Amino acid sequence: MHSLNTEPSVQARLRRRDWTKTGTGLAVIAALGMPASGGAGATEMTTETRDQGMPAFYAQAPSISLRDPLAQFLGAAQDGVMEYRYADAVRLAGHSCPTVAGAWLMTLHGLRALYGSDMPVRGEVEVLMRDARDSGVTGVIASVAQLITGAAPETGFQGIGSAHRFARNNLLVFGAGSLQGVLGLRRKDTGQAVQVRLDGSMVPWPDEMKALMPKAISGQASAAELARFGALWQDRVRKMVVEHAADTAMVQVSDLNVA
Repeated sequence: MHSLNTEPSVQARLRRRDWTKTGTGLAVIAALGMPASGGAGATEMTTETRDQGMPAFYAQAPSISLRDPLAQFLGAAQDGVMEYRYADAVRLAGHSCPTVAGAWLMTLHGLRALYGSDMPVRGEVEVLMRDARDSGVTGVIASVAQLITGAAPETGFQGIGSAHRFARNNLLVFGAGSLQGVLGLRRKDTGQAVQVRLDGSMVPWPDEMKALMPKAISGQASAAELARFGALWQDRVRKMVVEHAADTAMVQVSDLNVA
């Protein structure tokens, strides 16, 4: 298993800066009426600004850069390379919890196992969910995996032209009961597949949470107790995505034979 990237990456910012100097980048910028560089009103949205109001540790969680051929084809990103961060998954889900954190880590670990040191290709990976789409937190996990990999169910993008180039639909499958893990990932080009499971017991709730959680859920907690509840909740997430981000005992990856 190759180590996850836990350092804030500057590569994506450099690629975005360089992209604005390319023909495609300049054409898009001109069409949007935006300044090309350095002029009045030109600003660069930093991670710190974009994630303002979110816990600082989100920026310390492992990120991942993928190449998306569809994004490259449509001029959305230079060479189709885009960086995804944990804060993106939080925005998608509308919250941060051990399920979202686990889904983030499982997908990243699975992709690292499939691609090694190579950059994963978004839209070229199938996602297999063990349980039905309406079972428990399966839908939440699937949505995070879809964000990162681009794999979509039957409602997804059907592709461009008669050849359905860059299609994303039917790459996300539910009810793959033969999986021993929570989810499976399969490369379309090589057929290599892995399955991933999460052992959340590696990062248990603190004893203090056992008394706070029932009060918070029932609406009986005070403002101070609710604040403490939120702090403890996010601290468990922090331990998962920062302290245990590369913990192969918590996120377990194994080969998967797909017929």
